[in-house]
Amino acid sequence: MPTFSFELYPPRNAAAEAALLESLDHLVASGPEFISVTYGAAGTTKGASLEVLQRVMSRTRAMAHLTCVGSSYAESARLIREFLDSGVTSFLALRGDPPVGTAEGESFLGDLGSAGELVQLIHRVQAERVPFTEEAVPGFPGAKRIADRTKVTIAVGAFPNGHPRSRSIEQDLDTLLAKEAAGANLAITQLFFDADDYLRFVDQARAAGVTMRILPGIMPVLSPSRLHRIVELTDEKLPLDLLRKLEAEATPEGQRAVGIEHAIDLGSRVLTGAEPGLHLYTFNQHEPVLAVLRGVGLLERETE
Repeated sequence: MPTFSFELYPPRNAAAEAALLESLDHLVASGPEFISVTYGAAGTTKGASLEVLQRVMSRTRAMAHLTCVGSSYAESARLIREFLDSGVTSFLALRGDPPVGTAEGESFLGDLGSAGELVQLIHRVQAERVPFTEEAVPGFPGAKRIADRTKVTIAVGAFPNGHPRSRSIEQDLDTLLAKEAAGANLAITQLFFDADDYLRFVDQARAAGVTMRILPGIMPVLSPSRLHRIVELTDEKLPLDLLRKLEAEATPEGQRAVGIEHAIDLGSRVLTGAEPGLHLYTFNQHEPVLAVLRGVGLLERETE
């Protein structure tokens, strides 16, 4: 049975926090594989991210986002240890985007220059923190033997239509291979609007030697303004057919229905491939993503 997972971001005010907590109840009740929580560049949402992560961890598996932006090696190691000490064992390691206001050509990274280096650091901090564990030997009271330490799950980003700063699909595939070689064991894609783009990318990645799961990232786009904003942030090509359908609807309810239906069609098509799961960007709203899961058959119709 394919899995599903969700992404949340830290609330910015009390009203948003109340709405997030309500959505979290519904998302957890649906039984996700994990729920990831975004983390602002250079620690801009550190406290809020950790608070949301702790709420998620008390109820289901949580995944923390980390970036290379603006942090020293020591600061990054300290943050990773803080997450590990709080019980987080799943991470999404990202290179990160330049902070707003960064001049062209200006360096915005810290001591870590790539997501692959961040992946290696997470493994290193966990190894230093827990060199080994002991377990009882069955049948020999009091006897102990060395056991494997707790494994961490480290996801990385993947880009079906190419990273904005990449020169070619070959460079993107080489980068993904390097992340897996560094210790990544899961990939999650950036948003895309055509299932063929994702399916083709997975085929290319497999041919290049990538073996880890590549989860498709999908978001129900509920308005023309949100679609334009997503395209602006991701440098994806504007899906004109979806835009026309959204603009043809005169009400928010109609636009919402169009966006959910598009995400259902997208999810259904990618699930015909070999990748067992969907990763849903929630925009901190539970109703649209749960409707998508019901539409693709991953959630019972009566689940709310």
